[in-house]
Amino acid sequence: MHFTDRAFESPAFLQGVYSQTDANSFFSGASRSSVIQCKPGGNCPSRHRGMTRQLSPLSVAEDSAAPILELQNRSPSGICRHSRVERQSRSGEEGTLTHTESSSQEAEGQTRCQSCTSTFLKLIWRFLIILSVSSSWVGTTQFVKITYETFDCPFFMTWFSTNWNIMVFPIYYSGHLATAQEKQSPIRKFRECSRIFGEDGLTLKLFLKRTAPFSILWTLTNYLYLLALKKLTATDVSALFCCNKAFVFLLSWIVLKDRFMGARIVAAIMAITGIVMMAYADGFQGDSIIGVAYAVGSASTSALYKVLFKMFLGSANFGEAAHFVSTLGFFNLIFISVTPIILYFTKVEYWSPFSAVPWGYLCGVAGLWLAFNILVNVGVVLTYPILISIGTVLSVPGNAAVDLLKHKMIFSVVRLGATIIICIGFLLMLLPEEWDEITLRFINSLKEKKSEDHADDITDSSVHTRSRSRANGTVSIPLA
Repeated sequence: MHFTDRAFESPAFLQGVYSQTDANSFFSGASRSSVIQCKPGGNCPSRHRGMTRQLSPLSVAEDSAAPILELQNRSPSGICRHSRVERQSRSGEEGTLTHTESSSQEAEGQTRCQSCTSTFLKLIWRFLIILSVSSSWVGTTQFVKITYETFDCPFFMTWFSTNWNIMVFPIYYSGHLATAQEKQSPIRKFRECSRIFGEDGLTLKLFLKRTAPFSILWTLTNYLYLLALKKLTATDVSALFCCNKAFVFLLSWIVLKDRFMGARIVAAIMAITGIVMMAYADGFQGDSIIGVAYAVGSASTSALYKVLFKMFLGSANFGEAAHFVSTLGFFNLIFISVTPIILYFTKVEYWSPFSAVPWGYLCGVAGLWLAFNILVNVGVVLTYPILISIGTVLSVPGNAAVDLLKHKMIFSVVRLGATIIICIGFLLMLLPEEWDEITLRFINSLKEKKSEDHADDITDSSVHTRSRSRANGTVSIPLA
């Protein structure tokens, strides 16, 4: 459920290039020399011996710079037909030019149409990714609430859902076989993705050393989240969980020495304010304060998971992340399976009979949780990580709509205000690190454009004034 964020298009437009050939190359050199005229009644030399030209250096120089002269035929038999040939050549050249320009315009129009279609499809794809992330997280939260009605065993649900993470890498490899041109064997692909643990790949020592702490943090995050859902509404828990973004920033600033950002400090303060308001909604007593503590604890362990992942493992591509999540599921199946057994026999989480377990709801929770993890992993590769974060924060209004329509929840003003403050703080966390520089450049560009437009308006008005003065017979004389 937790991955490191990574940023990964700009469409390229094709420009048609037109290369014009000289249609008058037939008249190269002395093509525009003097025209031989024949006297009326005489024989034109061009009819018997071809055209004879007498060139001079001046005429050659003029031919290289002067345009073609069109001669009018004053006598049907007295002037040779050079001008007609030149006119036909020029008309052919103009026709070719017009045809080429029209073809270039058609190609440019097709390119623009393809570009618009591609942009529209990308927008649709990103919208579907956001909608899928939000819907899967809302579905997971609501399925947990429904499961609690007949099965009150949060740790067993956490353990059961985490086991499904083993299927993440096989699903990734199936996508690799369906899309990759050069297909690799499962063992080779597994070894290639194992480099996230080091150059030597996955060894038993690294398996225990690197997987154990992350598996414990993963289990704690999900277990505390489910405990919070027992005490609070789905809307409150999903809103409080969004505070993990602020905790990630604070831990990264302290531990990883990341860049200080005033906007993110404000967002962290807003998140803390929302937590306090949420706890104050019921007077700092009863199940409310306990539920808030569980939700904040879940957000804190989630933030610690992400920071430690970035510290020890760095960034990971899709295959490496899928391998790591599947490894967590395998570790959970081997080493953490003893915990629900102990809880069962100590009757902390006891169910009887075994057939009373709502396996349909449990599989629904695990399937939606798995879908959410895969969508988050795929989304950061195919789109921008910020879109995945937006999909996560949209789960808050999604859960609020379900709670309002299905469960007839009535939200108090304090809870509603706390939820809005936390969501605004979450959105402030999504600002890029250079947001202040980008904003200043944008404002400066707007000022420059406004000043240029103002200067153009002044120039146009001055030209209009001078022309009107001259029309009235007056001339404005500048003062010395």
